[in-house]
Amino acid sequence: MKKDLVLALLAITCFLVGCKTSYPVAQQTGKEDMAYLVFVGPRQTYGNGSKSVQVDVDGTKFDAKVVKPKTANRKGTQYGVATGNRHITVTFEGKTIYSKQLFLSSQETKVINLP
Repeated sequence: MKKDLVLALLAITCFLVGCKTSYPVAQQTGKEDMAYLVFVGPRQTYGNGSKSVQVDVDGTKFDAKVVKPKTANRKGTQYGVATGNRHITVTFEGKTIYSKQLFLSSQETKVINLP
């Protein structure tokens, strides 16, 4: 009788330990609090991504590739920026071609059409 009770408890313990190990180790949490920018412009002006524009987002500067409008959704390079009100200035060959105050929400992809 004692042997059966010990074996039953051992079996239950092994069963519960086996169930515990089947849980996923890392669980996915929410998405990052970021917004994304894609720069779109005519191929005649910006080439096939060979020429880049200089972008200034609230004092943070970086170079960005410009894609043609047809491939913006599939092949456009997205640049992550912080959410909220942002002043975005785009210059190309020393000239300011885009300057605007935008509100960017979380996980939003803003397509900026350049002349």
